[in-house]
Amino acid sequence: MTDTAMQGMQQAILAGGCFWCTEAVMKDLRGVHKVESGYIGGHTARPDYRSVCSGTTGYAEAVRVTFDPAQVSFRDLLGLFFATHDPTTLNRQGADVGTQYRSAVFPLTPEQERETREMIADLNAQNIFEAPIVTTIEPASEFFVAEAYHQDYYANNPNDGYCRAVIAPKVAKLRQYYGEKLRA
Repeated sequence: MTDTAMQGMQQAILAGGCFWCTEAVMKDLRGVHKVESGYIGGHTARPDYRSVCSGTTGYAEAVRVTFDPAQVSFRDLLGLFFATHDPTTLNRQGADVGTQYRSAVFPLTPEQERETREMIADLNAQNIFEAPIVTTIEPASEFFVAEAYHQDYYANNPNDGYCRAVIAPKVAKLRQYYGEKLRA
């Protein structure tokens, strides 16, 4: 994307467990221009998949979403984020267990932090989930783009067992409940 095309764009960094899942549900949303899988929130230099999976680096698998707020709001992204993963389990998404799979938002602006806090409070007040939301709001630090084979993982590996069993149902849920917000 050119610098001119990037004008007016915003970014959001979200960790919803496996980055393959979060990437798959974000990338077809109208107004989303780019989704990158990567690592954030840790304490080691140059994280890679093997080190992050060890659970000793402090990094979370996350996505960095570049979006046009004139087409999709940060609040819309948050709604999709909370609807397509379990924000009530601490350091766990399904069979993926450890801090690297935590549910977290890394706000890039004070407005994103405020909107995240408001949405969590609203969802908890409405008892949308059977348990309280444990999603953390963490300071944004350097985002490290994951290895190339992690980018567009679901699109490139739709017949992979994990993709069929875990990601495909999330994508189906996206299409069912957010169909009007998807690209034509």
